Amino acid sequence: MIDYEIQAPSRVCAATQRELKPGESYWAVLTEQSGKLVRRDFAAEAWSGPPPGAIAYWRGKVPVAGQKPRNPVINEELLVDCLERLKDRTEPEGQNFRYVVALLLMRRKRFKFEDAGRDDQGRDVLIVRDVRSGAVHTIVDPHVDDEQLAAVQADVFRVLGWE
Repeated sequence: MIDYEIQAPSRVCAATQRELKPGESYWAVLTEQSGKLVRRDFAAEAWSGPPPGAIAYWRGKVPVAGQKPRNPVINEELLVDCLERLKDRTEPEGQNFRYVVALLLMRRKRFKFEDAGRDDQGRDVLIVRDVRSGAVHTIVDPHVDDEQLAAVQADVFRVLGWE
């Protein structure tokens, strides 16, 4: 199994170290540090925009205890942007993350499977088309097994605050 160290929402502001209270809005940002995907949360008043090199960022709300969680909102634009920002990453963690995001977008019918083949480096790739923009994306197939795929998918959901 592939081991990822991607944090769940911290509920602590990365800028002020203040605890984020239930019901409070916050901003989350996903960056790469030393080859790892790192999530940091910011109180709304401490947010000055995404840092340079951010892979993705989004707004969330700290859940209130006792409230039934609603189904997560899938922000497809965030996922497409995340997929684009990871395009040139060569480390396995980034490729696995990108692959799972592409599969999620295919499942949501945002991406349509076009072809499979090999790239100029001899790697197996999926070729998908964004049905809204028409953009074609080449996704490296990292050849993860079902167990690894489930672990990466859980990490994607945890990073995006969907768990």
